[in-house]
Amino acid sequence: MHLRHSDHDHGPKTVPVKFILENPAELLDDHHHTDLNKPEHEVMAARGEHLLEVAVEAGINIEHACGGVCACSTCHVYIEQGMNQLSEATEAEEDRVEEAPGLQVNSRLSCQCEVEGDGPIIVRVPAWNRNAIKEIPH
Repeated sequence: MHLRHSDHDHGPKTVPVKFILENPAELLDDHHHTDLNKPEHEVMAARGEHLLEVAVEAGINIEHACGGVCACSTCHVYIEQGMNQLSEATEAEEDRVEEAPGLQVNSRLSCQCEVEGDGPIIVRVPAWNRNAIKEIPH
């Protein structure tokens, strides 16, 4: 699925974001990562980027069946630290995230979490975050 990138310019990548992957072998792009079993990945994000965009650019394949337009709940993650460093959830996001499995108080859709603060931000990607049917390249 094509990812919708945020529609405005980003600043420099100055915000530390740590992704904790419960199932790294399923989520890591082997073109970016040599150690596919490493559960924690620290990257830098720019203000204005959404977390899904940050992850995908870093080779972390968080599922996003709708392309990041808040039309599904496949990019559901847990914000373990830095919720106040992200944009607030909209009503549309809250409605979608309620459909996600494993709903918790810190659940968010990574396609809707725009980086607004200086961090740090810690994101846990659940083991079940993967699509059973992947697109086949042409």
